[in-house]
Amino acid sequence: MIPSSFPSPQEIARLSANMLLEIGAVHLNAREPFTLASGLPSPTYIDCRKLISYPRIRSTLMDFLTVTVMRNAGFEAFDNIAGGETAGIPFAALVAERMALPMTYVRKKPKGYGRNARIEGAMTEGQRVLLVEDLTTDGGSKLSFVDAIRDTGASCAHTAVIFYYGIFPETEQRLGDHGVTLHHLCTWWDVLDAAKASGAFDAETLTGVEAFLNDPRAWQDAHKST
Repeated sequence: MIPSSFPSPQEIARLSANMLLEIGAVHLNAREPFTLASGLPSPTYIDCRKLISYPRIRSTLMDFLTVTVMRNAGFEAFDNIAGGETAGIPFAALVAERMALPMTYVRKKPKGYGRNARIEGAMTEGQRVLLVEDLTTDGGSKLSFVDAIRDTGASCAHTAVIFYYGIFPETEQRLGDHGVTLHHLCTWWDVLDAAKASGAFDAETLTGVEAFLNDPRAWQDAHKST
């Protein structure tokens, strides 16, 4: 069912950040940084996949994502909702259900046998497709999914995520140069505010995280050997 309530973007960001903290999806550790997929260190890590196990929070955030997209892009802007393999698949299905639209998913690479497809489900030429993912860091992984969608003859000018890092200034420019607009619920800045208010992390950790958020590249360069 299409949600009928429309909280402000600021309230959506605040509530989303608090919900991610509540389920333990937020991990902060400035003393022993996490290693990201890029191989670079980070004092922050977020696991949006945990949301699938919390039905009340999951449902609320999917309502938020649906109304955010409709408010920003239009109520009749899409014909198909596509999830990126693998984390985006459940969220795409939930958004598609709310918007009463077909759902598909995009493989990271052709499966290597049979039809050798990257698109699973029915996607047709001319359809306007919304790409749904769990999060984006710098936007890079979205471009391959967008290109796979466009290779079908469909268009993809929007991507929606639950969580956007919000600390790399090139992200939205990179997506914009590719003809894609990003929609999101909250960022690390929203989570940092929520974490400060919750008292869930010590002051030293929060100070280290804030230093990273203010200049992530310099922080990573200084902690590469950590």
